Amino acid sequence: MAEVIDSHRCFGGEQRRYRHHAETLGCDMVFSVFLPPQAADGPVPVLYYLSGLTCTDENFVAKAGAQQHAAEHGIAIVAPDTSPRGDGVPDDPEGSWDFGLGAGFYVNATQAPWNTHYRMYDYVVDELPTLVNELLPVDGSRAGITGHSMGGHGALTIGLRNPARFRSVSAFSPICSPANCPWGHKALGNYLGADTAAWLEHDACHLIQQTEERLPILIDQGGNDGFLVEQLKPELLLKAATDVGYPVTLRVQAGYDHSYFFVASFIGEHLAFHAANLGS
Repeated sequence: MAEVIDSHRCFGGEQRRYRHHAETLGCDMVFSVFLPPQAADGPVPVLYYLSGLTCTDENFVAKAGAQQHAAEHGIAIVAPDTSPRGDGVPDDPEGSWDFGLGAGFYVNATQAPWNTHYRMYDYVVDELPTLVNELLPVDGSRAGITGHSMGGHGALTIGLRNPARFRSVSAFSPICSPANCPWGHKALGNYLGADTAAWLEHDACHLIQQTEERLPILIDQGGNDGFLVEQLKPELLLKAATDVGYPVTLRVQAGYDHSYFFVASFIGEHLAFHAANLGS
């Protein structure tokens, strides 16, 4: 199971950090959980938050200011790490920040040496929710997913591929089409190999045109984001969604960048969005 390694009273609820052995990843993993005060009276909806490149679970917990809003709406928040870690887990041999440790891209790697440990898709979709549902007072049938940057990519692709698991999806500054940007080429090329057809199974622009389900999707993008043009490309997702009549709310927020100052500015609206769709 999982052991509590940190715990703090927070907005009438509790902010916890857990460690457990992840069979999917073949290593120990850490994740954070905020339990709102309503969890003391019974299961509450749960929102999964996926972080971006170089981050751990702690970036969101310390910087986003989500706990107050989650307490108001009675929603638990689960924040996993961004990659497997530990002895024997390979990293980019060049030590780059945008691949390897802290950059799992929420896919199941098929290429050596990454395929032994880098299976973040299965971890987020299956192993972690199974553990959370057994361990904590949450209602797994009322789950949403959100994330920032690489984590926004993860939230979009995992939500679109698993509409029976998640009732709502949101993202901050997501990598909307990794098949068409440098970060995505590097990560998917190394994790999944040269077959670009395999990349499309983790590309929101492709997935949104393949699914018949229509989940509510909210995206916020900073207008002054330095990665907007080369890496994020929200216009590609908006066009793909429009082409098939998939309703997506994309808001470009003037003057905001890629930082957690941006996330913190709009996290309350995202919590309200999920609360409305999760029956909180």
